Parts: sequence; structure tokens; C-alpha cells
Amino acid sequence: MDVLANNDWRRRRAVPVVDAELDLVVEDADSGFCGAVVGFEFGAVVLEDRHGKRRNFPLDPAAFLLDGEPVTLVRPAPVRVQQRQMTASGSIAVAGVTARVARRSRIWVEGVHDAALVERIWGDDLRIEGVVVEPLDGIDELSAAVREFGPGPVARLGVLVDHLVPGSKESRIVASVQSPYVLVTGHPYVDVWQAVKPSAIGIRAWPVVPPGRPWKEGVCAALGVAEPADMWRRILASVSSFRDVETPLINSMERLIDFVTEPDEDD
Repeated sequence: MDVLANNDWRRRRAVPVVDAELDLVVEDADSGFCGAVVGFEFGAVVLEDRHGKRRNFPLDPAAFLLDGEPVTLVRPAPVRVQQRQMTASGSIAVAGVTARVARRSRIWVEGVHDAALVERIWGDDLRIEGVVVEPLDGIDELSAAVREFGPGPVARLGVLVDHLVPGSKESRIVASVQSPYVLVTGHPYVDVWQAVKPSAIGIRAWPVVPPGRPWKEGVCAALGVAEPADMWRRILASVSSFRDVETPLINSMERLIDFVTEPDEDD
């Protein structure tokens, strides 16, 4: 008797069920496409590979490989947020208030990690204010992006920049943006990871990475972590409030929120 006839062998094995958390790196068993979970569309999981290419895959049983082993991915259940008196940013929580319709004003951050960290701390405040945070793919084309956005009195733009220190590439790019309706602030850290206090993730200090080596990869090597995605999950899970991040990031975000929520003609 052919045990494989009329049946997929993967479905005959008992495989673990794994929540498809953001940044979880898996491989599609059929195509071999390997990437990190970046979202969901039409009931499918969206994977992004290291080149930035994205593909959608159905959440079929045993359809993915995690660390070389078959797994069944499922969409994580929504997290129930318990009522609290203070938000993660330290603001007073306002009970019974629904999110405001999104303003035309926006806050831009450099990447998805920055956006996730901002959401973790300031998400409640931003929803009440109707402010959308959008990740960029770096800021090399910031001037062109600002021109395309078309900032104005009712469409202000705040931009959070990593490594915004005198003489840096970032400072030169920011200097080219000139508009009374755009505010660019930043922090001195090489990457937003470094804006998280070392004590929050259980290390004495962030490793010093030699010049010329990619910073995230260097940090992972120094801390004995296999992949940047693994390290990022550890970092994000360690942050629960503004107390877990450094003051320059807090000050920059508070300035941006104040700027994009100044009264406009729609108020």
C-alpha cells in the first residue's frame, strides 16, 4: 500500500502550531521562499525576504519550516489590553474615548522596528490624537518624500531620525528639508535598538561594534544571538513603557506629537 497516495505527507505528521508573530523568520515548504512575517492580507501571511521582496502564503497546515522543522502558522489572537490609569508613555489614560479619525498630519520613522517601538510606548496616545505613524525605508530620499507628501497647515509632518548627530550623514540629509510644516527630530543612537535601555533587556551595556561591520549583526555576534530577528523580538518584548527607553527618544517623540497635533483648520 502506498502511504503517500492521495495525501500530502506533511499533513500526516503531528507538527507544532506556532503564532505568526511579526519578524518571525520562516520558510515556505513548497517554494523555499524564506522571510520574516510582516503582516497579513486576505487571510494569508506576508513574508519579506532579506532583499525586501514580499510574498503572500496561505496559512495551510504544515506549510512552513521553522529552524528546518515543519510548523503550522496561525494568526496570533488579538491581545486584550487591560484598562489602566496611565498609558505606556506616562500620559493619563482616558477611559471611554474612541480613536480619532486619522489626521492628514503624519509622523515618519526610519523603519518597521522604529514604528513597532513607537507603537509599543505611544500607541494609545497617537490613536486618541488621530496620528498615523508610517515607516520609511531609511531617509536617503527624505527630501523627495517630503515634496511628494506636500506638508501644509493641515498636513504637518514629523520625522524621527536615527543617529542625528553633528557631522553625520543623517544630519546632512535633514538639513536639506526646509518647511515650517515639517519638524525633524532624532536621537544619537546608531539604531533604534540602542535607544532601549540595556537594563531593560538584561545586559550591562550595548556592545561596541567596530566600524565597517553592520551594527545589528555585530551586536548579535557579541551577545551570542543567531539572527537580528531573534534579537529584535527579545528587545521589543522587554519594553512595556517609557521607562524602558532612553530620554533622547522620549523627548524627540513628545516634540513630534506636539508638533503634528497643533490645532488646525479641521479642529
